[in-house]
Amino acid sequence: MFKFHDVEQNSEEWDLLRAGKITSSGLARIMAHSDKDKFGEPAIKYAVTIALGQITGEVVPQAYTNSDMDRGHEDEVLARLAYEEKYFCTVGNGGFFSLNDVGCSPDGLIGDDGVVEFKTANDNIHYDRIIKQTYDSTYKWQLVGNLKFTRRNWIDFVSFCPAYPEDKRLYVKRCYKQDFEKEFAQVDIRLVEFRALIDKVKQNILKSNYSLI
Repeated sequence: MFKFHDVEQNSEEWDLLRAGKITSSGLARIMAHSDKDKFGEPAIKYAVTIALGQITGEVVPQAYTNSDMDRGHEDEVLARLAYEEKYFCTVGNGGFFSLNDVGCSPDGLIGDDGVVEFKTANDNIHYDRIIKQTYDSTYKWQLVGNLKFTRRNWIDFVSFCPAYPEDKRLYVKRCYKQDFEKEFAQVDIRLVEFRALIDKVKQNILKSNYSLI
């Protein structure tokens, strides 16, 4: 059973919980297939990151920040407030869910059944989501992972664009657990294969010989 840790995301405690764990935000790299179902370069790079985390017990820094990312974090706060106001709910702390070497950090929790994932967007991306009436395929496996690992019944993909009129800034696509049963099974199979890759990477790291030049 996955355990919920009520911690502040991006805090030191949150980082320690994530060290060496496969998270839902990384599932897209694992689920992508290259030639003959082998892992592609993104998955191999991710395996190195996870392997190092399991060896050292620390999260390997990956992210960088820029003005667009900082603005995105600010817009997420506005998105959360707009969502709460529209749906008369309170978005609880997403914290961190973990079980052994797997985990996820949803943007928020709704009651006992729901999960929410906020994605800020520019005007064209937001428009595309509205017209297609769905989430971006880029985020499919993150949504699948958040539902699978939290064991909740539904997840809202929330697109937010502050450039739109106030009553058009939110687009919400709700997905239900029963719609992803096939994907859940695919994740289980792929995780077994990915764990074997991580073990191989760890062996390569630990047996490496270094020489002075």
